[in-house]
Formats: sequence, C-alpha cells, structure tokens
Amino acid sequence: MTPIYMDYAATTPTDQRVVEAMLPCFGDIFGNPSSLHGFGQDARAAIEEARAKIASFIGAKPAEVVFTSGGTESDNFAIKGVAWANHKKGDHIITSAIEHHAVLESCRFLEKEGFKVTCLPVDSDGLVDPAEVAKAITDRTVLISIMHANNEIGTIEPIAEIGRIAKERKVYFHTDAVQTFGHLPFTVDELNVDLLSASAHKLCGPKGVGLLYIREGTRIVPFMHGGEQESGRRASTQNVPGIVGFGKAVELAAATLAEEAARLTAFRDRFIKGIFERLGGIRLNGHPTRRLPNNINLSVESIEGEGMVLSLDMLGIACSTGSACSSSSLEPSHCLLAIGLPHEFSHGSLRFSLGRYTRESDIDAVLEALPQVVGRLRAMSPLYEGKKPA
Repeated sequence: MTPIYMDYAATTPTDQRVVEAMLPCFGDIFGNPSSLHGFGQDARAAIEEARAKIASFIGAKPAEVVFTSGGTESDNFAIKGVAWANHKKGDHIITSAIEHHAVLESCRFLEKEGFKVTCLPVDSDGLVDPAEVAKAITDRTVLISIMHANNEIGTIEPIAEIGRIAKERKVYFHTDAVQTFGHLPFTVDELNVDLLSASAHKLCGPKGVGLLYIREGTRIVPFMHGGEQESGRRASTQNVPGIVGFGKAVELAAATLAEEAARLTAFRDRFIKGIFERLGGIRLNGHPTRRLPNNINLSVESIEGEGMVLSLDMLGIACSTGSACSSSSLEPSHCLLAIGLPHEFSHGSLRFSLGRYTRESDIDAVLEALPQVVGRLRAMSPLYEGKKPA
C-alpha cells in the first residue's frame, strides 16, 4: 500500500516549486542581507520581494511583516512584546482555554512576572463567546490573544467580531493564524487584528521560518536582542532561503486558495459521512460546519488514540492523536478537556488533516482501514467489552 499522509496540521511536505525557488539562496544569493556590498544587497532584495508578496496576500504593509523562526516565536514575540511594552498601562491579558501551548505557556510565564491572565472557556464545539471576551476586559487589559482556528479540533473562532470589541475598547488583539494562513481567505483589516502569527511549514513551505504581522503604531518591544535586522524588531541574520521559500509558498497558496478549500471541504465531509456510516460509538470533535476545510477530529469510544495511530501507521496511514499532551501524561489534551469531552471518549481521539497531495483514493483507503483497526482494538479492550455501539 502506498503510504497515506493525513497529518498536514502537524506539518506539510515542502512543495518542489518552493524548493526550486530556494535553491539559488544556497549558492548565487548567499550574502548576508545586512552587508552593504552587492552580495548582501542581492539577498536583501530577495527578502524584500518575499515580504511584499506576503504583505499583499493579507492586506498589510510590507513594513508590518516581521520574519521569525516560526509560529512559536511569533506567539512569544506578540504576547511578551506587547505585555512588556505596555506594562505601565496595564497588566491583564485575555486568552482562551484551547490556545496553542506557545500562547498558553507565554501567558503562564508572564503570570510569574506579575501579570494577570484570564483564560476564557469555550463551548462544547470549541467556540469562544465574544460576549465573554467583552465581559473580561478591564481598564488594565493590554492584550487579547485568541487563535483563528484550533489546531486540534479545527473550530474557526469569531475573530472579526472579537477584534471589533478589542478595537472599541482600545485593547491590542493578537491571533495565532498558523492553521489558517494560506488556507482561508482573509485580510488583517477584515479580522480586525493588531498582531498575527503564521508559519511557512503549514502551507507547503520550509520549516524554520514564520512571521509576525504587527500593525503600524502597535506598542511592542523586541523579543530577541542583538543586531538591527527586521527594522530593529527581530535581531539575527535573516534566513534568506526560508524567507524566499515562504514567499513562494504564499504565492502558490494564493493562486488556488478557493479551489483548494472547496476540494478539501468536500473530502472532509465525505470522510465524516463515510466513517459515521461505518462505525458506531464515535463522535466528531469541534464545530460541525464552522471548521477548517481539512480537519477531521474524531473520538472513538473506549479505546486509546495512541493504539489507533500506531495500528494505522503499520498500514501506512499517518494521522495523529490529541489524547495525550506528552509521553509522560495520560491526561487528554487540554483542547478535549476544554470542550468537556465525556470520559469514555476522552482518550480515543484521532485527528486526520488533509492537504495539497491528498487524493480521493486516500479517503477511500482510510475509510476501509479505520473500521478494521477500531474493530480489532475494541475486541481486545476491557473497557468496550459488552458495550453496544452508540
């Protein structure tokens, strides 16, 4: 069986066209972009071309795009940078219970520094209530950080509405758009955001490069100190090949954005319908319709997600589980806990995420394989013994 990759939310294969765009940056365009000679200026020109391309894609000014090493750094930069820059005004941050660990751990770090953090709950579909955001704002609030779409359960949050509230209350608003950038159409003005994080490797670009959009006029201090790269906002010699690859990945994504979203949505819905026809005792996690085009997060009653992932891997099918945060923890993921998943489903989570190279035959193959895996594991599970499919 040809291997089937359905873990695009974790990372994507680098498009060969992206690789080809990057290759000159390992040879002819090898200069340090901070150097004044021709080699350096050629590298700087390549960076600025990519910056302009990416800025145009999200309706931003090129000067508002700061290149980083990826989504985690961008989230850290946004949260710590705004908090530190505005600490005289206030010491309160609002976020949600289902944010990526890069956001949650940054907020926990700031709590140790004396900041106060309100972590808003979500409903059973994973949605943040904008009214709860408004209610949580105080005269000490300096930042709201709510992700655009959740990386595990795929729920798309009401970011534009939350952004309007933040703007009315004069509070900076950051969104982690790592899962939506290059997959959903939006501009920064449509989302009403002041800061936005993205990462190239989620849209068939290279690993090790991301961005933080910083709206002009936003008070933020540098997260990394050293040289004056990125207009003094992010020290360190720029990753020229990565940035050029990021620009090319955005160009490719923009060219087929609507068509690819429609294709993956059709595959997603076909998968969900097909698996519910074939299996009982399962549930769909996340919003049924307000979800990423490529995301299918299922919980299977009374069996472990890790067992299903390993069994599918032996069949050449790659997916992931949200059931354990780490190898040392038996607790379900914080996202599943936040949506109140029942105990009998909480450990049996599977995330299938589709992408550019997913084909209809892949959907058919997984729909055939998954019920067999579940049936075999249920036959061995003392938790499932005697149960009837729901």
